[in-house]
Amino acid sequence: MIDNQDVCVQFGKRLCRLRKEKKSWSQEQLALESGLARSYVSGVERGIRNISLKNICKLAETLEISPTELLIFPDE
Repeated sequence: MIDNQDVCVQFGKRLCRLRKEKKSWSQEQLALESGLARSYVSGVERGIRNISLKNICKLAETLEISPTELLIFPDE
């Protein structure tokens, strides 16, 4: 089973990958488009923030993907 910190790190890596693949945006651009603070987006991508369900949905909508796509962690 994955512990909480591992889940945050995995989610952050996934968000970063999708941000770059889907939109080629910087963290700042994603933050601006989603209405979140850049420092918050940075913390999520680094795995030091435990993101809320509301913000997962907000980021997914901004990236034009389903929230479930953010939660698919490929095997490393």
